[in-house]
Amino acid sequence: MPHSDSPARPEAVLTAPGAPFAVVRGEDGGLAYVDGPRTLREFVEATWAFGDRPFLVAESRSLTYGEFFAEACALARRLVHGYGLQPGDRAVVAMRNHPEWQVAFWAAQLAGLVAVPLNAWWTDAEFTYALDDCMPAVLLVDGERLPRVRAWALRHRVPGVVFHGAAAEGFEAYAPVADPTLAPPEVEVRAEDDATIIYTSGTTGRPKGAVATQLAQAGAALNPRYHAAAASLARGVMPGQGPAPVTLMTFPFFHVAAFTTLYSTMAVGGTLVLMRKWDAEQALALIERHRVTHYSGVPTTALQLLDAAERAGSELETLTHLNTGGAAAPPGLVARLTARYGHRIEPRNGYGLTETSGGVLANFGTGYRENPGSVGRPTPATEVRVAGPGGQPLPEGEVGELWLRGQALVRGYWNDPAATAAAFQDGWFRTGDLATVRDGRVSIVDRLKDMVVRGGENVYCVEVEAVLHDHPEVADAAVLGVPHPELGEEVAAVVQLRPGAAVTVDGLRAHVGRTLAAFKVPAHVFVRDEPMPRNPTGKILKRELRGFLGEQRVRNG
Repeated sequence: MPHSDSPARPEAVLTAPGAPFAVVRGEDGGLAYVDGPRTLREFVEATWAFGDRPFLVAESRSLTYGEFFAEACALARRLVHGYGLQPGDRAVVAMRNHPEWQVAFWAAQLAGLVAVPLNAWWTDAEFTYALDDCMPAVLLVDGERLPRVRAWALRHRVPGVVFHGAAAEGFEAYAPVADPTLAPPEVEVRAEDDATIIYTSGTTGRPKGAVATQLAQAGAALNPRYHAAAASLARGVMPGQGPAPVTLMTFPFFHVAAFTTLYSTMAVGGTLVLMRKWDAEQALALIERHRVTHYSGVPTTALQLLDAAERAGSELETLTHLNTGGAAAPPGLVARLTARYGHRIEPRNGYGLTETSGGVLANFGTGYRENPGSVGRPTPATEVRVAGPGGQPLPEGEVGELWLRGQALVRGYWNDPAATAAAFQDGWFRTGDLATVRDGRVSIVDRLKDMVVRGGENVYCVEVEAVLHDHPEVADAAVLGVPHPELGEEVAAVVQLRPGAAVTVDGLRAHVGRTLAAFKVPAHVFVRDEPMPRNPTGKILKRELRGFLGEQRVRNG
């Protein structure tokens, strides 16, 4: 089902021939933007013009665009002329959300290298797995990550730079050079060259390195700009008007959801306010201190922010946008935001994957309020298909696997042709998510592997989780299938209750039964005192919950 804007929609003017987001079909059959950057080097070089505007604000230090670009140019020259790196060499970036993370990543792009952001939360063994897989030529890490990668670096004689830490054997301490007269090194960066290898979250198995070309990442940089422009038109505002955003960035930089926020902020000279570690009360203080206009984070932290604001009696006076991504947003989030703040704060959620280089669908404003279970419509350079078992497009409204195609799609998995062949077909990426499409709006029903088949009936975990989240005494919920000798599977739920909650297990089951069919009501409900196990981007790790469920079932007979 190819996507095309209806002439009745205001955003159609953005995609008309000659418009900023016009697209053309390429030789590979996919859509791509006609105008805009073709490489990340071209994208970042344009930010030099923002000069003294604040770009990165953190506890440790702040950088203007001019200072950032000067440091990135100096480090890029060091990588090329000092380390002798060549275009196509891999450069690992592994650190907290320090301002220097961005210096390191963009220095790699200016040097024509393939940037490999690694999960800063990984253990030694997880780092070793990824390093063995991508075989980088340089490591750009902070002092906290150095002990986890140093043995590998020494064994393979790979040099590195330490940010926020002391030098060590094989590594030199980062010394910022902010000479505005230094230009980037003279290397050729082509649209077809690889730009990044970003590892999947590994919630269902070993992480895979998704390889995006320069052209794909350039498309990813344009996608959020399109959705921002479409959202402005939907509000009756001309795109590009008003001050640049000040965004509280809570996504870890190594995740693609962060890139979506980063690209949209950098493109207009906005500011990113960084946090060392998530804390809702600290977030409130930063919003007030820096007059933050845009919040960007996973649904879990967004809900915690709203809780903290209610406790403090904060009106979030400067906030104009609440953006969530990285995991499915409970439908009740937008209703809660609207009930408390009216239409002053625009809600936005969306959908994207590592394999799409970030967000490719978005739901915002009135459309989000009216369709809270949807992840919105695709960008002009993204096509959507809901496919049946044989890959054939299904009629509107039917549930099938979501397939995506477009400029921002990665070219495949690093050194894994079998996984690439299984996930990509004729230019389309098979997401593994079950979805429906109505009036161009996509709704994610469930993960293909998470769907519970109970006695031949399909139960979509996301649907049951949404109803549990609607209960006022439920803080968090996860639904999954457990084996049953006759039905094959039955539905189980794990819930975390709010402090002081009085609802019982039977009360929760009755709550679900008032909204959903009897076969969807969880046969087992287990209350968990501690928070749900989640990965750094907020996705619940259901493989860990299965162990918890097994223990509870044995204990309860």
